Amino acid sequence: MARDQSVTSSTPSPMDYETSIFPHIGGYGRYNRLVVLFSWFPNFAVMLNLFSDVFFTHIPESYHCKPDPQLLPSTFLPSNFSRQGYLNLTIPWVNGSGLSHCELFKYPSNTSDFSEKVHRETVSCTLGWEYAHVAGLQSNFVTEWNLVCSDYWKIPLQHICFMTGWILGYILLGTLCDWLGRRRCFLLSISLSSLLGVVVCLSSSAVVFLLLRLSQGVMLAGVFVSSYISRLELCDPPNRLMVAMISSFFAVIAELLLPGIAVLCRDWPVLQAVATVPQLLLLSYWCCVSVFPESPRWLLATAQIPQLKRSLQEFSTRNGVCLQDEIYPGETLLSEIDTTYGEDCQPRYFSFLELRRTRVIWKNCLILSFTLFIGTGVQYCFTRNLHRHSSNFYFSYFLRVMTGALACVFICVSVNHFGRRGMLLLSAIITGLSSLLLLALTQYLRGGLVLVLSVVGLLFSQALAMLSVLFACEVMPTVVRGGCLGLVLAAGCVGMAASSLMELQNNGGYFLHHVIFASFAVLSVLCIMLLPESKRKPLPDSLKEGESQRRPPLLLSRPDRDNLPLLSTRPPLSEYNPDNYSRLVSATRKMLTKDSLPYRIAVPMQNSLLPESETQKQENETLKEVMS
Repeated sequence: MARDQSVTSSTPSPMDYETSIFPHIGGYGRYNRLVVLFSWFPNFAVMLNLFSDVFFTHIPESYHCKPDPQLLPSTFLPSNFSRQGYLNLTIPWVNGSGLSHCELFKYPSNTSDFSEKVHRETVSCTLGWEYAHVAGLQSNFVTEWNLVCSDYWKIPLQHICFMTGWILGYILLGTLCDWLGRRRCFLLSISLSSLLGVVVCLSSSAVVFLLLRLSQGVMLAGVFVSSYISRLELCDPPNRLMVAMISSFFAVIAELLLPGIAVLCRDWPVLQAVATVPQLLLLSYWCCVSVFPESPRWLLATAQIPQLKRSLQEFSTRNGVCLQDEIYPGETLLSEIDTTYGEDCQPRYFSFLELRRTRVIWKNCLILSFTLFIGTGVQYCFTRNLHRHSSNFYFSYFLRVMTGALACVFICVSVNHFGRRGMLLLSAIITGLSSLLLLALTQYLRGGLVLVLSVVGLLFSQALAMLSVLFACEVMPTVVRGGCLGLVLAAGCVGMAASSLMELQNNGGYFLHHVIFASFAVLSVLCIMLLPESKRKPLPDSLKEGESQRRPPLLLSRPDRDNLPLLSTRPPLSEYNPDNYSRLVSATRKMLTKDSLPYRIAVPMQNSLLPESETQKQENETLKEVMS
């Protein structure tokens, strides 16, 4: 009971934005649509930088040590051998993989016999490596600093550092969205991200590259979370799904264009510079305030009344609505806000630490973090089967991109009809079944069936991840939406980093990784049923509204019992109020002593059988009995 009271007391917004303000400033008018359009471009820029990491760290399909003449006898003449023959004499041959990646032959100094019978030692590479053509690029992070053989561990470490930056950025800058606002957090993030993107091009060593990519990941996370929240807070409930999915299509377009951009760039610093150009263009948002304004919903939720009134005037003017017209009899919208909040209203800010005083909100946050963690982490199990089916880099890359596009289409078609929770549940079920079937029957199935199960699992795991992010943004209150969504997205980055942990151990724990995520996918089915439904419902603004969300039953029964509380709550205890009790007593006394009662029956007057004093005494006793 004390926890509920603390949540209620921390709610600063007595006005409902969705019904009292949003319709009167033009609703989802042309200006809102324009701002949403400009909020999609940051998603393209962020995803271009995120997925370029695939090309930066791609290991060439074929590479071997450079031949070292110092390891050959003095009588050896390279001109007597062809190129392939020269390589066969200097580099060991490994069955199944061709020339050795990490070893060279060392011959005795005085021998003239180059047949296999002569005793030859094997040593590590001494002059570096020769690489075949890298996918899309001629040089990348791997070939620049020879991160193969004994230095291979630096490649998954780079991805882990990059994901660590995203985790820190989601948590820190997500919280900053709730303190400073969506626009300020976006401008801060895009400025530093652009600067770091330029500096990454000048990296002089692998260690510097790792640190700069970690820092850039922090800022890119801030750009993503601030733009994602801002576009959803400007929409009405019927349009939120399409707005979110179109931003996902921008991410798909970035992935599709990236291989062609890599082929044109040829070198990784050029690719990094090209990926930074869209961020530099987004710096124009500093000057053009109207293309990325502050969210009026957040201003109202945090009780920043002067800024809110200016924002409402801007939105209403650009949407073609005049706030001077009477909305209520004798009142305007701005005067209603002044009357409700007063002149001395102080802004109040919140962070995700407020979750410790809630029950429903933190459970929703925990469940959606769990589902996003599964959706991103289990994808590694499916993509690994794609690599087994074909070693071609572009086959697995474009197949993953196409499944992402199909996942967006699937969500657009189904979610508005069947609800967020139902489709999230279906995605988790199919992801878990696909993962379990691959885990148990891979060695008994043909390659085509393994490929089909992998594609289906990859499709629905991406749908699970996209829906988890959308769902989290819709059920979290406005006052803590940045911090809570940041926690959910950080859990997704942990799932993405789990694949690199497996590669760091040379896939030694792959089977355990697959078992854990398959089990988690099945377990998530039970957790998803505890979530509320947010389809076509207004966004919660305060902690109280977030706590009052309802969980629909799995099977709809009676219309009057459509929503059930997520957690049973105690009925409020009746409190004794002496003022109300005394009013009841006086009203009852007046009613009993009044002569003109509507139900009084007229009877002929008779002489009293008792004296007047006795009659008065009896009436007093009767009144006491009624009062008791």
